[in-house]
Amino acid sequence: QVHLVESGGGLVQPGGSLRLACAASGGFESVNLMGWHRHAPGKLREWVATITRDGNIDYADSVKGRFTISRDNAKNTVYLQMNSLKPEDTAVYYCGAGGPVLTSWGQGTQVTVSS
Repeated sequence: QVHLVESGGGLVQPGGSLRLACAASGGFESVNLMGWHRHAPGKLREWVATITRDGNIDYADSVKGRFTISRDNAKNTVYLQMNSLKPEDTAVYYCGAGGPVLTSWGQGTQVTVSS
C-alpha cells in the first residue's frame, strides 16, 4: 500500500501560482499512475490531472494550459505546478496513486485563491 503525503497548499491571490508536491513511500516503484483530484465545498470531487510512469499526461479541461503535472521517479514525488490561479480553483487537493485507476490517496492539502 502506497503512502502519500501532500504539501505546498496555501492562500494565494488570483493570478498567482502554487506548487503542490506529493511524496510517496511503500511500493511507489510498482505504481504506474499518479495524479491529483480536488474537492471544493458544495461541489463533486473533480479529477485534475494524471501522469503515468512513462510520462503520459492528461488534464481536465478546467486546468489545461494553467496547471502542469510532473513526476520524479527517483525522488518518489509527483508535483502539480498551478499558474494563473482562479477563485474557482479553491479546493482541497488530493494526490492519488494506482493503476489503471487511482486507488490510494493522501490526506489532502488546502488551496485557497482569494484577494
